[in-house]
Amino acid sequence: MKMRDLGNSGLQVSEICLGTMTWGTQNTEAEGHAQMDQAVAAGVNFFDTAAMYPTTPASAETQGRTEEIIGTWFASGRPRDKIILATKVAGEGLKWIHNGDPITDKKIRLSVEESLTRLQTDYIDLYQLHWPNRGSYHFRQSWSYDPTGQNTEEVQANFLEVLHTLQSLIDEGKIRHWGLSNESCWGTSQYLSLADANGLTRPVSIQNEYNLLYRTYDLDLAELSHHENIGLLAYSPLAAGMLTGKYNDGQIPEGSRRSLNNNLFGRYNPHSVKAVAAYQALADKHGLDLTQMAIAFCLTRPFMASAIIGATSPEQLQTCLTAAELTLSDEVLADILDVYKAFTMPI
Repeated sequence: MKMRDLGNSGLQVSEICLGTMTWGTQNTEAEGHAQMDQAVAAGVNFFDTAAMYPTTPASAETQGRTEEIIGTWFASGRPRDKIILATKVAGEGLKWIHNGDPITDKKIRLSVEESLTRLQTDYIDLYQLHWPNRGSYHFRQSWSYDPTGQNTEEVQANFLEVLHTLQSLIDEGKIRHWGLSNESCWGTSQYLSLADANGLTRPVSIQNEYNLLYRTYDLDLAELSHHENIGLLAYSPLAAGMLTGKYNDGQIPEGSRRSLNNNLFGRYNPHSVKAVAAYQALADKHGLDLTQMAIAFCLTRPFMASAIIGATSPEQLQTCLTAAELTLSDEVLADILDVYKAFTMPI
């Protein structure tokens, strides 16, 4: 397993990150522990979770359960210092998490303490803002995204408050580094500028969706990543399972994500079905596994710090982990570009 720099943090993380959002609903505690063991045995040193997990589905009853499962894994004697652990503070809107309050000094401090307790650790390596208070064009919201209602001064004041809070938590040793998630180029650049102007710690990463069907990061954010040394942590590199091929021909396997959410939060639609069929034909042409090809493509991107994979079975996890061993030829990459031009933004 290759290691990559996590922005300017000085940390090196495995290019495959173990995602955890099915633990506590689709997966039991024992299965979560087994996945962590399997990933570590394959060379993974990077786990990603969040205060709101599990999400399949998300609920007040299960909120925080995923962090608890990671906590009991650490408590069972696994070495905490060998793992780069990332978690997140939930953004505005989830009523069962701090009444759906926006991200503020108070919410961050409460959330950090809760996460530390559930994770049974005294520090978090990477603490992330799950989504912006002002809204986001991610989660299929790009079709109606309108930032003109934002008040620039209010947004910047909140950013500065957040930066001071995160700096205090770093100084206290409760978090080591921090990052963004579901953020835009403007939002990220504002955090960077305000941090520099006030002598505060910069973000080291952005966790945004990135896969063969959703490549908005290729443009302005890719430029920002290059110049500012911000790494992308790609979530949904398989587009919620679409790029495994398991939903081809309208199939809905029992226990799959689509059995819980039929359109995969807007990912499954007539346009994306055609795009997946084209990528499946491409993989078949070159004798490749579609799942591994999709993950391996993400790892070719120069801004990629780590691709966050998730699985509900040991077999699925093994397929994803070994994708790191696959090198895509120039011919495959050229064919991927042709499909991308035909299906530029199907989700």
